[in-house]
Amino acid sequence: MSSSLFANQAPRPLADRLRPIRLADVVGQDHLLKPDAPIGRMVAARNLSSMVLWGTPGCGKTTIARLLAEATDLHFEAISALQSGVADLRKMFEAARGRRAGGQGTLLFCDEVHHFNKSVQDIFLPYLEDGTITLVGATTENPSFELNAAILSRVQVFVLHRLDEAALAAMLERAESHLGHPLPLTPDARTALLAMADGDGRFLLNMLEQINALSDGEALDAAGLGRVLQRRMPSYDKAGDGHYNLLSAFHKSLRGSDADAALYWMCRMLAAGEDPRVIARRMLCVANEDVGLADPNAIVQALTAWETYERLGPAEGERALAQACLYLATAPKSNAVEVALGEARALARKTGSVMPPMHAVNAPTRVMKDLGYKQGYIYDHDTPEGFSGLNYFPPGVERHSFYRPVERGFERDIKKRLTYWENLRGRRS
Repeated sequence: MSSSLFANQAPRPLADRLRPIRLADVVGQDHLLKPDAPIGRMVAARNLSSMVLWGTPGCGKTTIARLLAEATDLHFEAISALQSGVADLRKMFEAARGRRAGGQGTLLFCDEVHHFNKSVQDIFLPYLEDGTITLVGATTENPSFELNAAILSRVQVFVLHRLDEAALAAMLERAESHLGHPLPLTPDARTALLAMADGDGRFLLNMLEQINALSDGEALDAAGLGRVLQRRMPSYDKAGDGHYNLLSAFHKSLRGSDADAALYWMCRMLAAGEDPRVIARRMLCVANEDVGLADPNAIVQALTAWETYERLGPAEGERALAQACLYLATAPKSNAVEVALGEARALARKTGSVMPPMHAVNAPTRVMKDLGYKQGYIYDHDTPEGFSGLNYFPPGVERHSFYRPVERGFERDIKKRLTYWENLRGRRS
């Protein structure tokens, strides 16, 4: 019996059996694939441009590439940047050049294209420019950082949506129709199943296949579903785009005094395996940059939470991180320190060689005293207000008000002090 017959009888995963056969069957990406959408218009005109599809795992990148080749009568070639090298690419380019001479174009699908280093990416350029290939790259990482400028100038970047609950529900119904029976799930279990998929259609179909194989006919509730299946680990690259996106959302939630969102993003990062010290460090930055002197205790809270975590470990230590998170989110905010530092640095660079005023420098020798060092100095504690009113800016450099406290939190009191001293300085000058 021939090996091809055995191959035809081999079982195929449900995800492969349910792979869409038309672009119209792809769920969740109507913003790109509908007839009046960018890719839909290309297909209608049968004029496909090279592109990069950027999206989360299981959102349909590979499927779309295959269907684009079929819809435009292009020969489909697929490579993975994780498994292919320069030699493999050159063979594909030569084969594509031969097909082009015979009148057929080639769609080269490059999965995980961001894994090619930028010098390898340059190899694509002449074949893109002369039309030997139409490149469809797929990536889960931000192309702005992972692809070189020459490639980006020759392709269109399309962002695929993470599959929402409606798209996943449509896939679930399609799977049940293909299997010929509804899966034994209670309504709560169906909802839990869609949540467990976390936007990944391929993962959903793999879970459905497990449920169908393990089912004994009795309906699973949400608790039973959890015992049968493993929850999908969140998609999160601690050195990549996901890391910075979540960290940015966390920081901005703290700055924006959205305590609930800040706690949510912190838990998202912890659930994905982020190092808690990264979170503690970011909270220390927020305490310094966004809260500042509006609440001087914020930096103490952030440091204490970090130290508490180091001493207690994850189980109890995460409570300390949560406490600091909520403290920072609910603290009054001020970036007056940050603004003051930036303006003072600029003036310091501009006037970097100017001597301090004579009353601001010590005179440890007779020669220095004779030259006027320390002349005119007034010891502040000897004055009734504990404030001499002397100007400590260099001679010839105009006074600047770098630090301008806001009318929030502790800075409101600081502002009163500064105004009081400024009035005294004005009277004494």
